[in-house]
Amino acid sequence: LADAAHYFGVLARLDDDDDGDDASSIHYLAVEANAPGVSIEGDWNPLGMRGTVSRDLVMQDCFVPEHAQLLPEGIYQQAARRWPHMFLTLAPTYLGLTQAAYDFTVDYLSGRVAGGPPSSERIAPIKQYAVAEQLIRLEAARALLYRSISEAGLDPAPEALRRAFAANRTVMETATQVTADAIRTCGGRSMLKPLPLERYYRDARCGALMQPWTADNCLERIGSSVLPAPKGTMSP
Repeated sequence: LADAAHYFGVLARLDDDDDGDDASSIHYLAVEANAPGVSIEGDWNPLGMRGTVSRDLVMQDCFVPEHAQLLPEGIYQQAARRWPHMFLTLAPTYLGLTQAAYDFTVDYLSGRVAGGPPSSERIAPIKQYAVAEQLIRLEAARALLYRSISEAGLDPAPEALRRAFAANRTVMETATQVTADAIRTCGGRSMLKPLPLERYYRDARCGALMQPWTADNCLERIGSSVLPAPKGTMSP
């Protein structure tokens, strides 16, 4: 939202914080987009997620008034630690993207999309199997995400937190897999720009890289929770 937002949420520490690097000293501030010292720099020309426009936010001698503090000092970090399901908010977007890719595949192979292939190329056992596999992956990801969301609460149990990581990774990776399968199943015509599949695939692939819960970070957190490193040793 670099070119659209009126305010930016910024995490910061004050120079005179006594706690140094202690996460409890983090402040969550609303910085006005047109405040003196605020500028947006750099280009945004990525593979996918082009609509997010995540350019660089630069603040040079930018004054933030006290009333622009969105949360009391340290509360954001408490929320992140004690209500971690807040970071699942991207997952429903990518579950919806997966649903859209599946729906398009069905419509395309059913002849409901203009410019699609002739019927002789649309319906074949191999394509029926492929659509079935897409549906199974979609429903499995949806079920895991819904269960995880149902467990959201303050100070979740370790197994619930692991399920949240698992749900986020599963949704992200399923989106990439199903959109790629959709392109292969629908065939070469489906890659044309006027059709949405190529955009679905690009956005799905890039979504798995979004912080703070990237697909790889979720794996790491699950593994370290199940098999923590012995005390006094360094994790690999």
